Amino acid sequence: MTIAQRVLDFLSKSGRGWDDDELARQLNVSPRQSIHQACRKLEREGHLHRYKGPDGKIVNAIGGTQPTESSMPSGASTEQQQAERIILDEAGALLGTRLDPRKILTPTGVRVEVDGADQNLTVLVEAWAHQGAVKPAQRHKVLSDALKLVWISSTLYPRPRMVLCLSDQEAARPFLGERSWAAAALRDLGIEVLVIDLPDHVRARLRQAQHRQYR
Repeated sequence: MTIAQRVLDFLSKSGRGWDDDELARQLNVSPRQSIHQACRKLEREGHLHRYKGPDGKIVNAIGGTQPTESSMPSGASTEQQQAERIILDEAGALLGTRLDPRKILTPTGVRVEVDGADQNLTVLVEAWAHQGAVKPAQRHKVLSDALKLVWISSTLYPRPRMVLCLSDQEAARPFLGERSWAAAALRDLGIEVLVIDLPDHVRARLRQAQHRQYR
């Protein structure tokens, strides 16, 4: 299978866009320029679309148009995706590793995706960019992410470090402290909770995006 064919196959299965650097890491292709050339060729042939992502890097996606909010999964937005990338980068700096979205195949054949993991699967991360108070359904979503971390970790050896990354103190309140059963459960299950400080302009854009979603 050629590099171009591998790129198309990967993008088709992943369901989202990836920049050249990410593709090179995910497909273990070196030099990175090989990915760049393959993606340019695929673009000329009309197989994929290349556009500038939130961080300024060129993103490769299947199809002829840039993804819009209406085509993203429920609850997702460009602002949230950009913020989660920042969260992963900041968490990676604190943990001393590079974190990227990762699909993991369990021993039972179930494929599951985590928001972030290092190359050797020694760290698994779920990130949540929500700002402000948390509604019951949103709290359940975070706890569902925590359950996923525990489950996937139980299938790996050595067992990886599990980290839940949030980006707002108010949003993190139900998962921190001494009197919250959710916080106690996370501690007992070995899940660390990190609160990452986002730039003010990113926070403002997130709040605007949340207002659009919940109005």
